[in-house]
Amino acid sequence: MTERAWQVEEFEEHRPHLQAVAYRMLGSVTEAEDAVQETWLRLSRADSAAVENYAGWLTTIVGRISLDMLRARRSRREEYVGTWLPEPIVTDGEAGDPANEALLADSIGLALFVVLETLTPAERLAFVLHDMFGVPFEEIAPIVDRSPAATRQIASRARRRVQGAAPVSDVDLSRQREVVDAFLAASRAGDFEALLEVLDPEVVFRADAGAASRLARGPISGAPDVARQVLARGTRLASLARHAVVNGAAGVVVGPPDSPIAVVGFTVVRARIVAIDLITDPAKLRRIAAH
Repeated sequence: MTERAWQVEEFEEHRPHLQAVAYRMLGSVTEAEDAVQETWLRLSRADSAAVENYAGWLTTIVGRISLDMLRARRSRREEYVGTWLPEPIVTDGEAGDPANEALLADSIGLALFVVLETLTPAERLAFVLHDMFGVPFEEIAPIVDRSPAATRQIASRARRRVQGAAPVSDVDLSRQREVVDAFLAASRAGDFEALLEVLDPEVVFRADAGAASRLARGPISGAPDVARQVLARGTRLASLARHAVVNGAAGVVVGPPDSPIAVVGFTVVRARIVAIDLITDPAKLRRIAAH
């Protein structure tokens, strides 16, 4: 086997893992694919004989690339109007695209992505690589230009913020779906009281219509206000919703398969909806339509 053929084989073996790391760092499948492609370019230019641990080397490289992309994006994020939500990973719950399956393994929900977005790039990298993928601090430290001890502190700070802000969804997907079904039924019927029954008192409704949308708005909190928002704008859309798995949790896709108009993710805790994440950004829906 030639050196190039061996590099290709090694890279393809680790591609799903690299894609998962980059997606958790960036919250965008498209940007994650770009980061993975850049990782391949760097591997193709590297001296293979000098690389002892390909898995660790590739993870470090994709982490560094993702960190640079995240820093560049944050400098532009100040111009984003309204709420930013990640590009969702949507499946029908059946076996499907292997790339999506890799991303969904040990999936993190949309609500956690919202919290990750509040971290500094260094905090996010340290948390993602160590807490989600078990990368030692000694290997993360050079990426963020810190000592291993300082990197441990960065990850610890990020962990406290995540644990204090990101709700942990109920594990049972079928039970989640029952709650979502009750939500949809109440929405279709225009039943305010029935909506309050399935919404957590502190529920948060977030909507991402895209950076340039005139419909951009901030989050809405509290069951009564969220229920009113749903009945004002969502009753018609509820009739067009079909079941989907959105980032590993119960959700819906609204509209025809080849041209969806919205994806909605739900975070269900103790049989109540604590977060509703509505994505109508055409750029983020484009990939879903293509699949």
